[in-house]
Amino acid sequence: MPSLSRGLPRLVSVVVPVYNEAACLEALHDRLSAVLDRYPGMQREFVFVDDGSRDASFDTLIELGRRDPSVKALRFARNFGKESAMAAGLRAAVGDVVVLMDSDLQHPPEVIPEMIERWQQGVQMVIAVRRSRQTDPLARRLFTRGFYHFFQALSEVDIPEGAGDFRLFDRRVVDAINALPERNRFMKGITSWVGFRQEEIEFEVAERAGGVSSFNMLGLLRYAIDGLSSFSMVPLRVWSFIGVVLALLSGVYGLYLVGEALFLGVRTPGFPTIMVSMLFVSGVQLISLGVIGEYVGRIFTEVKRRPLYLVADEVGFAPPASLSATSTHANGRHVPSLVPDGLAS
Repeated sequence: MPSLSRGLPRLVSVVVPVYNEAACLEALHDRLSAVLDRYPGMQREFVFVDDGSRDASFDTLIELGRRDPSVKALRFARNFGKESAMAAGLRAAVGDVVVLMDSDLQHPPEVIPEMIERWQQGVQMVIAVRRSRQTDPLARRLFTRGFYHFFQALSEVDIPEGAGDFRLFDRRVVDAINALPERNRFMKGITSWVGFRQEEIEFEVAERAGGVSSFNMLGLLRYAIDGLSSFSMVPLRVWSFIGVVLALLSGVYGLYLVGEALFLGVRTPGFPTIMVSMLFVSGVQLISLGVIGEYVGRIFTEVKRRPLYLVADEVGFAPPASLSATSTHANGRHVPSLVPDGLAS
């Protein structure tokens, strides 16, 4: 592919989902500002999305907005989840380049210059990949590694192992992501599905600047199920295969019993065989119903067409009168939504 070298972006947007991270926000803002101050000819905006925090996160963002006009913030009416917060931030960002990162400073802002350099070389999505997970607990490392391998084997998209939500997007990529209408958002899969020219860079994960992670093993399991059901039909199709195998095995076993009775005169005790067979088949059916129910539940969520999020308050945004696709603001105003033109009802 030929080189598509270009100059600095006119405007860089940094999107940061926030949940109970008041202890980190001041340091994050200072480090982001110090990094982007290296580019005096480039404008910037920091888009923070408070996902229903219970601490003083939004108060801190209000204070940052008073001191720095490049700070913008949305506060959700309740906790809608990190995927919704990232989607809201991407919808609100207007930069030629958009950087998505966490608020706990485990994603070092000092990596952003390398991302911008890759973008200048024509890369449309720069994916920051962790060099190692040695700082994570052993159980989480094993679960994460297993998820990546399992997902790669079953899904229709590839996610680099160690890739998180720390990424840089070209404007065209952001517009493509914003145009997707689904309510069930698995951002790692979505960013892989949209394609475009992608490259990976490595970085060392830093210690959390404060607070504690809101993710636990149960949350990670839900996240894995959500990701797999968003980008793979294999869990549905595998039950057709299991049904065929069970039918063949039961047919072979039935022929064996008939032959044994006809030619050897052996009487097969029926009750234990029937009970074991019924319990086994019933268990398989219940598991298959659970998998089907997961997909039906996703369809139910989609057809309700509820907004992906509701915004209770905002800081630093001009009235979005020019937006053609909006969702209702809790105080009667309008804010960016994920409903593309032609789908809003």
